[in-house]
Amino acid sequence: MATRWYRAPELLVGDTNYGPAVDVWAIGCVTAELMRGEALWPGKSDVDQVYLIRKTVGDLIPRHTQVFKTNEFYSGVKIPEPDSFEPLRTKIPRNIDDVGFDFVKKCLDKDPSKRPTCELLLKHPYFNNVKLPDMEAVEPHVRLTRQRSNKSSVLPSLSQNLNESTKSLHRKGNASSSQKVFSMTNSFTQDTRNRSRPFDHLPNI
Repeated sequence: MATRWYRAPELLVGDTNYGPAVDVWAIGCVTAELMRGEALWPGKSDVDQVYLIRKTVGDLIPRHTQVFKTNEFYSGVKIPEPDSFEPLRTKIPRNIDDVGFDFVKKCLDKDPSKRPTCELLLKHPYFNNVKLPDMEAVEPHVRLTRQRSNKSSVLPSLSQNLNESTKSLHRKGNASSSQKVFSMTNSFTQDTRNRSRPFDHLPNI
């Protein structure tokens, strides 16, 4: 929802009183883009984005119009009046049935209070043929997988390999080469201890 093309009207005009409905708007924009194969409203600026939205869904709700007018960032700026109207249905491919269009239309309601919640969207007929995972059943499995991955790594230990190489060289009687490998091992271990480890927060996968 942070990228301009998927930003809800309330964000574009600078309304500070917004909530999860902005994500629902973004869902509608992304879904429409998947259907079309191109962005629904590829605005070149925030004002242009509002203009393109108005051209499809009509004027902003009174609150958003007022917020825009009182926003210091838009001082002296006026949203151009659309010279034509492009209904949302004409921007969605004809092969998309009414159920798919209804899903997008509900997400792209200009009034955030009228947009459905994500819980309601999951119950929309658009998902009737989609098998959604049971997250409560999946979560324990995910936790178990993470615990196992933290206990062991699929990556070989560099220091262990170096130690094995050292032993192998000792067996061959090559003391000078063995000493070099031993020196490399100590140097690597000391260097690793002295360095900060910026990626410790990443999961061991």
